[in-house]
Amino acid sequence: MDDRREPLKAAAEVVNIHFPDCDAALLAGSVVRGEATETSDLDIVIFDHSIPSSYRQSHIEFGWPIEVFVHNLTSYEQFFKSDYERARPSMQRMISEGIILKGDHTIEPIKKEARRILDDGPEEWTEETIRLKRYFITDILEDFVGCSNRAEEIFIANTLAELVSEFVLRTNRKWIGSAKWIVRALNQYDEAFTIRLIEAFDAFYKKGDKKHVIQLVDDVLKPFGGRLFEGFSLGR
Repeated sequence: MDDRREPLKAAAEVVNIHFPDCDAALLAGSVVRGEATETSDLDIVIFDHSIPSSYRQSHIEFGWPIEVFVHNLTSYEQFFKSDYERARPSMQRMISEGIILKGDHTIEPIKKEARRILDDGPEEWTEETIRLKRYFITDILEDFVGCSNRAEEIFIANTLAELVSEFVLRTNRKWIGSAKWIVRALNQYDEAFTIRLIEAFDAFYKKGDKKHVIQLVDDVLKPFGGRLFEGFSLGR
């Protein structure tokens, strides 16, 4: 958009106008990574010791959709914890990659903590968790193999793609994501595997050819014992 103000200047103005007394602020997101598109927004993180709890707000200003994530000086820790537990470090990424707009001394220790978490990777899956995930992938794969209803096949394939992506990343102690971040996480781990996965599912979506998806899923499960159904129990 031609009427958009330069991202850093726009973000700085948002902070000056709406959060003039905050302790610190940074700009994160796609504009910082050099990946901005016409639909990108500005992600701004605010730290203000005076607010009682975290909140998020959205608005449009200076030609940009703007998402503001407001924290006091300790509330971000709960987001770090929950993001770590679900292996989707959204907050850690924002703070780690963000450009500081205000409050270097306040943000630098938080940035250091975020980088440490990202570098360490997510918690390792237990053998029981791997077994459980194998069972669920097997169940969906069998549905995919046996289904002849095109509408149902599409949604089964979507679920299968997400489960397999999660399995590959988590069994290798890599962070996962959702939507576009699934592909980004896979590429960071193994570009060749990512290409194979995309081509396999693309062949199914375009031509209805399931064999490449089936072979890929079996190859992913093979090092862990393959498909799992016989003898599985849960909650017994």
